[in-house]
Amino acid sequence: MTVGTTKRTGLIWLWLAVIAFIIDLGTKSFVVSHFQLGESVNILPVFNFTYARNYGAAFSMLADAGGWQRWFFGLIAVSVSGLLIYWLKQQAANKYWSNIAYALILGGALGNLYDRIMHGYVIDFLHVYWEKSHFPIFNLADTWICIGAAMLILEAIMESKNDKESSNDS
Repeated sequence: MTVGTTKRTGLIWLWLAVIAFIIDLGTKSFVVSHFQLGESVNILPVFNFTYARNYGAAFSMLADAGGWQRWFFGLIAVSVSGLLIYWLKQQAANKYWSNIAYALILGGALGNLYDRIMHGYVIDFLHVYWEKSHFPIFNLADTWICIGAAMLILEAIMESKNDKESSNDS
C-alpha cells in the first residue's frame, strides 16, 4: 500500500494575512473611536496620526468620481485577493519570502476592501511629512501592500541576478 504525500502549500501562510487584516482594522477602529475627522496628533517631528477618509484609491485618485469608484476598487480588491490566494495555493509552503509577500498584500487588500464595503471609503491616519512637503495620508493596509510588493520586487531582482550568475558559471 502506498501512502500519498501531502504537498504543503503557501495557503498555510493565510494566518499572516488574517493577522495583518486584524491589526489594520484594529488601528482604524482606534482612530475612529478616539479622533474627530481631520484631527491630527503629532507623534514625531515628521509623523502625525491624522484621521482622514479616502473615497478614491492610492493618493486619493478618483476620490471625486461620483461613487462608482467604491465598487470599481472593491472589484479590483476582490480580484487581486482571489489571484493571491491562487498563487499561495500554487506555492510550496517553504517559499517563505514570496508567501509572506502574498499574505501581506492579501491582508492589506482585504483591510481596505472591508472599509470600502462597510463605510464607502478607506480610513487613513498615518501622516508623514517633511517641513512643508506632505506625503498622502495612508493606513497599515497600504503599508502591508507596499511591503509585500517591495518583497516581490526584491525577490525578482535577486532571482534574476542568481540566474545570470548561474548562466555565467556554465
